[in-house]
Amino acid sequence: MKKIRLLTPGPVMVPEDVMLEMARPIEHHRTAWYKDLVRQCHELLQYLFQTKSQVITIAGSGTAAAEAAIVGCCPPGHKALVLLNGKFAERWGKVCDAFGIEHTKLAIEWGYGAKAADVVKAMDADRKLDTVICVHSETSTTALTDIEGIGRVTRDRGAIFIVDGITAVGAIPAKMDDWGVDAYITGSQKALMLPPGLGFVAVSDRAWERIESGKTPTLYNDLKAYRKSLKEWDVPYTPAVSLVRGLLVVLKAIKERGLEAIWAETALLAKATRTAAAALGLKVYAHDPVDSVTGLWVPQGVNESTLRKTMRASYGFQIAGGQGELTGKVIRFSHMGYMDAFDMLGAVSALEMCLAAQSYRFEPGAGVAAAQKVFAAALK
Repeated sequence: MKKIRLLTPGPVMVPEDVMLEMARPIEHHRTAWYKDLVRQCHELLQYLFQTKSQVITIAGSGTAAAEAAIVGCCPPGHKALVLLNGKFAERWGKVCDAFGIEHTKLAIEWGYGAKAADVVKAMDADRKLDTVICVHSETSTTALTDIEGIGRVTRDRGAIFIVDGITAVGAIPAKMDDWGVDAYITGSQKALMLPPGLGFVAVSDRAWERIESGKTPTLYNDLKAYRKSLKEWDVPYTPAVSLVRGLLVVLKAIKERGLEAIWAETALLAKATRTAAAALGLKVYAHDPVDSVTGLWVPQGVNESTLRKTMRASYGFQIAGGQGELTGKVIRFSHMGYMDAFDMLGAVSALEMCLAAQSYRFEPGAGVAAAQKVFAAALK
């Protein structure tokens, strides 16, 4: 039986103690036990998002949480600016399309993160824009957006700021209150080291004022219903009980370790991977690379699909390919969650062997040695 290591940017590997907790006998959710579980998770989720605001947990993916935030914060009479710099940013534009939300799509070249100047220019051109939607870590392009800078702009102009932090929260610095984010979103299968199935959105008081001001054209994803239930540490609909049980284990571990230490390790794994890539003659795809996920151009003469299939079938490492216009052109490595230096060193070693199998020329062991030096230097 081959051991599979998930280095995809979601789902990620799940720690053994979390899996064991989720394997415990199921318990009913309309009980004092479950309400106490919700209360404990909520307090720790506030730490995760670095906020004093309420955090809503939805049985669904990060997309469910994002849809709830976008639809709730954009009732009729409001207009959103959607910053498009990848496949997931495009999805939030599709949410606006689906619900008839008035919006402007601002295309940004893939591989780049959105900048505060982009938002200033767009809002100066259209004074109706009072909501900004963007992706913190664009998973498809592995690019980082300046959330802190954009947050200053939206706060100065009284606009609501909605951020997809699905491969950011819990992996790289994400400071909701300090940065002026009004709705911050993530999902369970990323840095939270759980199976898919939970979506989270932290909602500011400013966002709640907007949400309460209009009628939400949805039922299950109506944040007002979740807020009402949360007053009693309850949920409006059947929750994913076992996942929430595992969530508490994860959140306690994150708090014990400290977000700063986690952010530093994510950055170290990213640095080692990119240093290894350079030693192998490979180029990082993103111009504004994010530390939670690294994208590398596939060199000429190498078949991307064959490379990924061989890495899994022969060496047990599952990595991701490109999406949309990047299909067949890039490979992506996650640095989130339950992984360490030796997971990355193993992945680099497997990558070397798969490149060599396709006659790509490099100095054998160069990537592994380069990554080892990064890790060794961090221990000094």
